[in-house]
Amino acid sequence: MASLFRTLAGGVALACAVGLSPSLAQAPGPSPTPKTTAIHAGRLIDGLSARPQSQVTILITDDRITAVEPGFVSPPGAEVIDLSSATVLPGLIDGHTHVTSLRRTGNGIAKSVTYSPLDMALAATVNAEAILRSGVTTVRDLGGNYGTDLALKKAIELGEVAGPRMWVAGEAIGPTGGHTDWSHGYAEDMSRRDWGAGLADGADAVTRLARTQHKLGVNIIKIMPSGGVVSQGDDPKAQLMTEAEIRAAVDTAHAMGMKVAAHGHGKEAIDIAVRLGASSIEHGTYADDESWRLMKTHGTYFVPTLLTTQRLYDLATHAPQTLNPYTVRKVLEMGSSIGKLTRAHKAGVKIAFGSDTGLGENLQEAALMVEAGMTPAEVILAATANAADLIGSNEIGAVQAGRYADIVAVAGDPLTDITELERVQFVMKGGVVYKAGGENLYVQMVNP
Repeated sequence: MASLFRTLAGGVALACAVGLSPSLAQAPGPSPTPKTTAIHAGRLIDGLSARPQSQVTILITDDRITAVEPGFVSPPGAEVIDLSSATVLPGLIDGHTHVTSLRRTGNGIAKSVTYSPLDMALAATVNAEAILRSGVTTVRDLGGNYGTDLALKKAIELGEVAGPRMWVAGEAIGPTGGHTDWSHGYAEDMSRRDWGAGLADGADAVTRLARTQHKLGVNIIKIMPSGGVVSQGDDPKAQLMTEAEIRAAVDTAHAMGMKVAAHGHGKEAIDIAVRLGASSIEHGTYADDESWRLMKTHGTYFVPTLLTTQRLYDLATHAPQTLNPYTVRKVLEMGSSIGKLTRAHKAGVKIAFGSDTGLGENLQEAALMVEAGMTPAEVILAATANAADLIGSNEIGAVQAGRYADIVAVAGDPLTDITELERVQFVMKGGVVYKAGGENLYVQMVNP
């Protein structure tokens, strides 16, 4: 695809594909005078309906959508972005990421004692930009160590780092010996001052830690009622938080106006978290028919995280030396786990998109969701309206007047080929273009 390059004021280079009018990329923040942009969309999937619209104009003032009008209109003084040959969608939402995580392959034990919080912070800035470029303009980040997620969220909001909007959980809360106990499996005299920041034993300790997380600025409380997969020594099938501890987390979060995301592989942990009011179940590996019925009854979202599970299964099968032995055993027992989404979908459970990744390949989750039995339209709604509902925001997830101007475009039709989402050609977040014609934009960031 041929590209046209135009150097704009401020030294910002913008790559525009044939059929795209050159568009001014500017630093986030209020403009001296309101800026009007008109996007001519050949096809629009608005995130609210599975039925696409043809030939519409999206009108934007600064960072907000002001109208969606039929036909191609060009108001006087408006900058026009021509996407008349593309399919336009809302900025996509990944409801389960770990933007601050390092790669999970390699010697995890060595990494845990040689990598510092600074290594994680620097990696996170690269991850955030890659995620935004991919077409994911909002993430729900469910567990960041050392406060890196909170710092990254702040840097993105200040325009110091390019990245998606972030709803963050801070340190995930779990019990001694559970999925967040980073000392598990090490010699007793091995320790780091940052290990154990998410550990809480007993209802009072859980309440205290949830309140502390809220004080530090998190948007979500993440709990670990079951064991995990990449951690050492714990059992994914086991319920490791007590009913009193789970209840304390849920009650405390709700009292502070926050939702609870529950990491749940085993049935018992899943069922009790649903009954006690968790807003979402992450993973759901060993959920059974009763679990799905409970989730449907309580309106609990399921976030399937198929991509990470599939990647781990492939590694455990073909390159087990790249994972720690604990993980290999657990992953091989779990299998590919695609069937869990098939069962949840058939049971009518609400589903939100979530990849459990943070390196920019997030949208590869979509093809696995289709493989599990969802239609492309259902997958798109899971990554737009459903994910926005799970987060609890009416400012994202749809191309609609009043919402943020978070908009992406692909060349083909994702309703017939969901893998088009892996080839996003255009990315706008808050009215600022970060990618056009498939080219990445390096936008000059200016501190407000």
